[in-house]
Amino acid sequence: MIGVVGLGISGIATINWLMDRGVAVHGFDTRKAPPGLDEIPAGVDVSLGPLDPMELSQCLYLVVSPGIPKDDPAIVKAGIEVIGDVELFARNYRAPVIAITGSNGKSTVTSLVGDMAKKSGKRVAVGGNIGVPVLALAPDAKLFVLELSSFQLETTSSLKPVAATILNVTPDHLDRYASMAEYTAAKQRVYQGAKHCIYNIDDPATRPPNADRKDEDEDDDAVVSFGSTGDYHISDGFLMKGEEPIIATKDVKLIGRHNHLNALAALALGDAAGLPLDGMIKSLKSFGGLEHRCEVIAEKDGVRYINDSKATNLGSLEAALDGFADIEGDIILLAGGDAKGAEFTPLKAKMAKVRELICFGRDAEQVAVMKDNPHRVETLDDAVKLAASLAKPGDLVLLSPACASLDQFKNFEERGERFRLLVKGLK
Repeated sequence: MIGVVGLGISGIATINWLMDRGVAVHGFDTRKAPPGLDEIPAGVDVSLGPLDPMELSQCLYLVVSPGIPKDDPAIVKAGIEVIGDVELFARNYRAPVIAITGSNGKSTVTSLVGDMAKKSGKRVAVGGNIGVPVLALAPDAKLFVLELSSFQLETTSSLKPVAATILNVTPDHLDRYASMAEYTAAKQRVYQGAKHCIYNIDDPATRPPNADRKDEDEDDDAVVSFGSTGDYHISDGFLMKGEEPIIATKDVKLIGRHNHLNALAALALGDAAGLPLDGMIKSLKSFGGLEHRCEVIAEKDGVRYINDSKATNLGSLEAALDGFADIEGDIILLAGGDAKGAEFTPLKAKMAKVRELICFGRDAEQVAVMKDNPHRVETLDDAVKLAASLAKPGDLVLLSPACASLDQFKNFEERGERFRLLVKGLK
C-alpha cells in the first residue's frame, strides 16, 4: 500500500495514477475537510486530521504533496521513504523532460517553451507546478515541459532532464526555509542528472556545480548561460546566440526587458532539446504571455494599466521594475498584501521610475518603506481609484504587489481579476 499525503490537486492526481495501475492507496490529509475529498475514488481509505506516525508507517512509502514539508515530525517518525509526485513520474516515464525552476518567471518560460514545442510540431505536455500535475499529463507525450517548485524538487532525485534551468533565486518562502542557502540548495536540485544546464549569468545562485568545468568538458554546451553577457544575450535590440542575431526585440510579443531575458532562457532550453529555430521564432512573435504576469489590460487617456498580480515576492517586483525602466513616463506602483516576512528596504534603490507608491492590504506599512512619502490605503479598490487620479498621459499604473494575496483574496488570480474589473470600470 502506498500512502498519499495531501489531498489537493497533485494528491488526487497521484491517487488516480496509482489506482489506474492497480496499486492499493491510503490517503492522508491534516485538514478535516480537504477540497478534493469528493474526488477520491471508491476503495481508497482516507485518514483526516493530525498525521499518525504509526498509521503512516504501514505504507510501503509516502508520496507527499509539495505543500507539506518532508520534515514534518509525524512523517519523519514514520521512518519510511518519502517522495513527491515528480519523483514518481521520473521513475516511470522515459520521454525527454525540460525542467524549469526559479523564484520568478518560471510559469512564463515553461509556457513559452511549451508553445515553442507546439509550433515545432512536437507532441508536448506542459505541467507540474503550473496547470496540470505531472501524473495527470498525457502519458504518450514525446516531450514534457515541467515547471518545478523548490518544494517539488526537495522530494525529487531520479529526474534526468534533457535541459534544466534555474532562472533566478530571490527571497521567497522564507516562512518554510531556515535560510536563503537552504532555499537555493533546493532549487539547485534541478540540475541533478541534467544533460544540459542553462543558468543566469547575472545571478550566481543559479550557477550549476559543473559550470567551472565547462572548458574542460568534452560536451562544451553541457553548461550554457543567458543574461547580460551570456551565451544568449541582448545586443543592439536583438536576442542573440553568441554573435548570431535571432530576432529583434521589437518583434517579440512579450514586453519588458525581464520578459526578453525569459525569451533568452526559453531559446537556450529549446536549442538544448533540439527544437528547430523557425518554430521557436514563430512562437516568440505570437506568444503574448500569461494572465496576471505583466499583462497589459487597458490604456485609458494615455495611461497603460499593467496586471502583474502574480508578483507575490520581492524578486517579481524587481523584475517588473527593471523590465519597465525604459518607458517614457513614470510608474505608479500598487503593492501590498501578505508580505510573508520579507524585508522591503533593499528595493528603495529600484524606485527611480516610480513617481507614486500606493500601498494596500495587511502589510502596507512594511511595503511603504520602499519609497519616501508613500500613499497608504486599505484595499485594492482604493488603490486603483487613487492611481487613476494621480496618473498622467504616458504613465504606467503597475499592479505588482510583491506580496501574497491571501489577506484579502482567495489567490493572486482573484486579485488580478479584481484589478481588471476596477480598471474596466474607470471613467
